Amino acid sequence: MPRRIFRVKAEDEGERIDRLLSAMEWAPSRAYIQKLLKNGKVFVNGSPVKASYRPVPGDEIVVEEDEPEPAGVKAQPLPLAILYEDEDLIVIDKPRGMVVHPAPGNRENTLVNALLAYCRELSGIGGVVRPGIVHRLDKDTSGVLVAAKNDFTHLALARQFQQRTMTKKYLALVHGRVSPPEGEINAPIGRHPVHRKKMTVLPSGRPAVTRYRLLEYAGSCSFLEITLETGRTHQIRVHMQYIGHPLVGDGLYGRKREPFFLAGQALHAAVLGFVHPRTGRYQEFTAPLPPEIKEAIAYYRKN
Repeated sequence: MPRRIFRVKAEDEGERIDRLLSAMEWAPSRAYIQKLLKNGKVFVNGSPVKASYRPVPGDEIVVEEDEPEPAGVKAQPLPLAILYEDEDLIVIDKPRGMVVHPAPGNRENTLVNALLAYCRELSGIGGVVRPGIVHRLDKDTSGVLVAAKNDFTHLALARQFQQRTMTKKYLALVHGRVSPPEGEINAPIGRHPVHRKKMTVLPSGRPAVTRYRLLEYAGSCSFLEITLETGRTHQIRVHMQYIGHPLVGDGLYGRKREPFFLAGQALHAAVLGFVHPRTGRYQEFTAPLPPEIKEAIAYYRKN
C-alpha cells in the first residue's frame, strides 16, 4: 500500500486537513482525499482523523493510498468520436446512453472499455477500473469529456476542475418558459435523505452555483445555455427541478410521462475549455448537439 508522510509546517496551521492535503501536487482532488479520510487511511501522529481535523505545526501526517482496483476491465473496440488527441490527453464527444466507467452490473460497453482498446497508455490515478478518467458525465448526458494519458496530465486537469478554472457550458431543454431570461441558481446540493439514488437541495449540502441563459422558447419549453461554477453530482438536473423547470426526458427528477419520448434527459455538454498541462495554452472544444435533442426541440416548437 503506497504511503506518503508529511510534517506540518507553521504556515499550514489552522487549515482543515482535507484542504491541506488536496492542495498538494500529488492529490487528484479534494473528493479523493475525503474518501481516504472517511476510510481511515489518513493518520496524524499515529491516529486516524476526520476531514475537519486541523493539524498543528510538527504533526506527522501519514496517508495510505488505496491500491489500484483489481484488473478485469476488458478492452473493447467501440466507436469513439475523437475531437482532439495528443501524447497527453484525448478529448471525446461522448454519446448519449454510454456509461463513462465500469461499475457493478455494468462492466462492458463503457467509455473506459473503448479507451482501453484505443489507447496504449492511460493515467493510473483513477485505478484500473477508471483509468484516465478525470471527470464524468451522466449516462444519458452527451458531449465533451477529456481523459488523461499520464499521471502528470491527470493531476493538472483535476486541479483545474477543483479550482473551477475550466470552462463548462451545457445546452439543455427544460419544461416551462423560463423567466427571467438570465439568472443564477445558488443552492447547496446533498444526497436525498430518503431516495438515496437522488440528490436534492439541502441547507447542509455542498455549495452549488448554476448560471443559465435563455437561447429560445420552444413552444412550452425553454432551450438554455447553462454554465457551471461548481460540479456537483446531477447539479443541473437538481437545480432546474428546484426552480420548477425540470429537464425534458429526465425520469428521475422530472416528469414520468412526456408527449415526446426521449431516452434520458435533454442535456448536452457542449463546450469544455482548459489550459493544456504541457503547453500552458488555453484550448476549447465543442461538440454538436445530438440529433435526439434537436428532434425534441423541433417537436415542442410545433406543439
